[in-house]
Amino acid sequence: MLTKEKMIPEEGWRKQVYRIIYYSDTPAGKLFDIILLGAIVLSAVLIIMESLPGNYSKHFNAFYISEWILTIFFTLEYMLRLLCIKNNRAYVLSTLGIIDLLALLPFYLSLVFPGAHFLMIIRLLRLLRVFRIFRLMAYLKDAAYILNALRNSYRKIFIFLFFISVISVVVGALMYVIEDGRNGFHSIPESIYWAIVTITTVGYGDISPGTAIGKFFAVILMLCGYSIIAVPTGIVGQEFKKIKKGAKDCDRCGNQDNDADARYCKVCGEKIQQEA
Repeated sequence: MLTKEKMIPEEGWRKQVYRIIYYSDTPAGKLFDIILLGAIVLSAVLIIMESLPGNYSKHFNAFYISEWILTIFFTLEYMLRLLCIKNNRAYVLSTLGIIDLLALLPFYLSLVFPGAHFLMIIRLLRLLRVFRIFRLMAYLKDAAYILNALRNSYRKIFIFLFFISVISVVVGALMYVIEDGRNGFHSIPESIYWAIVTITTVGYGDISPGTAIGKFFAVILMLCGYSIIAVPTGIVGQEFKKIKKGAKDCDRCGNQDNDADARYCKVCGEKIQQEA
């Protein structure tokens, strides 16, 4: 993890470059962030434009030159970050350092392995660097609040999804028998596909029952589909409520599902330390 002690270099040109690259409290720093943001957006637009049918072959030279210019720019920027930082290892192994490196590698790999051009899509990882430019990394810490709620409720959600999967398999097989292999229900896997599409309320419409009994079961499955959203939302919402109330964590087993007024862990029985 990058800390100020590991990052900020001693006095000299490295510290000046560091301030320009990592901060925006100077005119040079603001200009650098604007140029970097423009290069990131341009890189993403070029990748999207390359994916259009026939566009890459038609404008091959323009795309190729643009890739070279942007890659050289990001390579120099990556090298400057390594030069001006106090601890190179801390930056290279950081999340943003890994993203920076992964965004550069595909282009150089494509020079050695021409068939690796499809890896260019990894360059879209540069969009994540917007978090650095707008100093949004601090807000990502709030994501831990959501992750804790999901982690505490994953067992209940897993059981619910397993139940839904079983229902989809059973109903799919049943629909295969009811429709007698007609109306798109040519096999049990296709019927299961229809059941999943229906119960998730997606409804592509490529397969639909034609018999009265089949339509009846389809209606039942559609109504059950509303629970796909309601049940997991309720489970996670309850965990949010517990966290907000200050649910106690167990120091022994790490269980986070204890009530706010709990004196002992409901999993291992360990006495919970009360806050002063």
